[in-house]
Order: sequence, then structure tokens, then C-alpha cells
Amino acid sequence: MKKLIKKAAIGMVAFFVVAASGPVFAAVGDQGVDWSKYNGDYGNFGYDHDKFAFSQIGGTYGGSFVDQATYSTQVASAIAQGKRAHTYIWYQVGGSQEVAKAALDRYLPKIQTPKNSIVALDYESGASGDKQANTDAILYGMRRVKSAGYTPMYYSYKPYTLENVNYKQILKEFPNSLWIAAYPNYEVTPVPNYSFFPSMDGISVFQFTSTYVAGGLDGNVDLTGITDKGYEDGNATKPDTDTPATDDGKDANEVTPSEIQEGMTVTIKFSATNYSTGQAIPKWVKENSYKVLQKSGNKVLLDNIMSWVAVSDIQALDTGGSNSTGNTQTHIVQSGDTLSGIASNWGTNWQELARQNSLSNPNMIYTGQVIRFTGGQSGATSRTYTVQSGDNLSTIAQRLGTTVQSLVSMNGISNPNLIYAGQTLNY
Repeated sequence: MKKLIKKAAIGMVAFFVVAASGPVFAAVGDQGVDWSKYNGDYGNFGYDHDKFAFSQIGGTYGGSFVDQATYSTQVASAIAQGKRAHTYIWYQVGGSQEVAKAALDRYLPKIQTPKNSIVALDYESGASGDKQANTDAILYGMRRVKSAGYTPMYYSYKPYTLENVNYKQILKEFPNSLWIAAYPNYEVTPVPNYSFFPSMDGISVFQFTSTYVAGGLDGNVDLTGITDKGYEDGNATKPDTDTPATDDGKDANEVTPSEIQEGMTVTIKFSATNYSTGQAIPKWVKENSYKVLQKSGNKVLLDNIMSWVAVSDIQALDTGGSNSTGNTQTHIVQSGDTLSGIASNWGTNWQELARQNSLSNPNMIYTGQVIRFTGGQSGATSRTYTVQSGDNLSTIAQRLGTTVQSLVSMNGISNPNLIYAGQTLNY
């Protein structure tokens, strides 16, 4: 889990098929991922065998709400790829049912994953000194989740839970409702290490690593089949509320190769082996999403990697729509950033960023804030960054909302540790 400072009309039918190739069925031992804003607008899966994703909708940080702008597109992306999509809420409510009520009042009406899908409460920070009050606040939230028509779960770590929560009280009312994280190390871990399993009653999902792939991604395993909740017979159950993200994901899932167009966001299938040039496609490339810059016959040119890929080897994550009229970039504010400096890197001005991000005071931006900029044209936009003293590729990638691998590929860098102040990087 990452901390917070970590076209179609709505269908009225009761059910719809998630995957064009047929429904996806849950099984004990299914693996999947969880996402926050740090995983980008469309999230990223680690492996072809991944079957589910939890997306953070937002949450409360000691009573202050932080919404995740990536939630809807991540849900749509998971559905588009035939995965089971679920939701989690950052639940730093301490022992306050008043704060818990405000959080649930805000986020339950905004959930876009299917009816009966999991809504997990992420309780890993801000506990009060009153263990029973903490437990009561968690139970209050789980009851609200259940009453709203979803499957409640509790997420945390074993030591934190034992210290701050009467977890068996939770299990008495909500059996097998625990989602517990425990990592033996920070090496790339594609499968669970059960010798490091956090021995507790009632665990249904085990988060076994935060380094599922190189660069970081949470890996989880479903121990009971609970991630099938909301997907009866493999089909997603339509909630009572409007769910444009789920509907958009269904539409994107049904896009055929011949319907791929410029401006769409796509991912490269894990089954793909080579670019159109015959060069092997690295695994890390398949973990990310890309805009289609051009289409020529049965191949497309993708941004960032600037490579041609067969249309049969890609999966649409959206249907283009309004996203095709502009090139949206995001930046996570770092300590020392100014709006003028961010604007300069994007070739715009601070007034335009203030307008697009509804900033009443351009001097008041904070570390961790997401700044977005939508340019006026679709397709390739020249973007450069000038290396500053003290920079490294990892911090630059985080600042620019990209990956180290992408920077290395786009700039022909043979040694990622050798960059210099004044160097211009394309991204």
C-alpha cells in the first residue's frame, strides 16, 4: 500500500461480461496487485497471471481528505484487461467514529467497482492509544461498507494490528476479512513466500511483497477466492450507483485490433514477444501504459518507448474519447518545487497550471500534490528535463511521472548512474 502522502452511456442492465474472451473466474491462489496514484492513471500489472487489482479511491489523513484522481481510470483499466477490480480507502481515523463517518459519507457514494466487490479499509497509520476505540471505528466502517452493498475487508500489518486493534473482534463479525501484509525482504518476489506468512486467523488476502517487479509494485495472493466477490459466474454485478469507470473499461475491453486509433491509451500484452522490428520486448515495457501516436496498417507507434508494435499485441485501456484531444501530463510536487519551475519544464506558464488545477493561490502548493497539465494537441509532444545538481534517474522519473527504464530507453543511456548537471533528457 502506498500512503496518501503516498463514452458509452451508463448501462442499465444488471450484469455484463468483463472479458471479451469469456468471464474470469476466481480461484484460490490467484495473484493480483494494488494501486494508488503512484501507479499512474492506468495502473500496472506485474505478470500475465495477475487476476485482480485494488485501486485506492482516496481517504482521510487525520480528518483531511485526499482524493485519488487516478481511481476511475485505474478501475477502467483493470476491467478493460479482463481483471477483477476492487477498491480500498485510506482509513486514518484513529479511534474516531466521527472521522470514520465523514470518510465513509464521502467515499461510499463514489465507488465504481461492482456491487459486492471488496472495499477494504487501509488502517496502518494514526491509531489512537485506545485499542477498543480503534476497533470500534474499524467495525463501524466495515458495517457501513456492508450496508452499502460491498464486501468489507481490513488491511494492515500484523505487528501494527496486534498493537492497536482487537482483530478477533473484527473476525467474529466479519469472518475471513483480513488482508495482511508481510514482506521477508525487498528483493523482486513474483510468488508468495509462505515461510514468511503472518500467522493470524481470518486472512483472505496475503500481501507478500512491495517489490513484485523491479521498481516496486505490491503483490498479493487470494487465499480463499474472496476476490470473486462482485463477479458472479465471472461477470461483474452492476451496482446501484453510476459506474462510468466500469462501463468505460467494458467498452475498452471490447475494442478489436482494427478499431485501435491514435490517441487511445493501450498496454502491451504479456504474451507479446517482439516489436515490429523483430527486437525482443523487455518485460518492464509490458508493465506500463502508452498513448498511440500513429497507426499504420497493422501496427502502431507508442509514445515514451517510441516503438512500433503489432495491433494484435496490444490491449486498449480506453476508447480515446476526450482524452484524444489533449496530452495530459502529471507531476508530483517535490520539496522545493515552484509552480513556475514545473510550468517551465512543460513549456507552459504558471498561470495556465493554476487555471487547470484550480489553484487560488499559486504560491501554495505542497509536497505530494499532483499537478496536471493538458496540452492543446494529441500525439507526440516534445518534453525535456534539464538535470540539476544532486539529481538521479530515480528522483527524476518520480518527478516527471515516468520510469527509470523509460528514461534510459528514450535517451540512449548506457549507464543509469552516469548523468550530469545540465544534461537534457527527453521523456
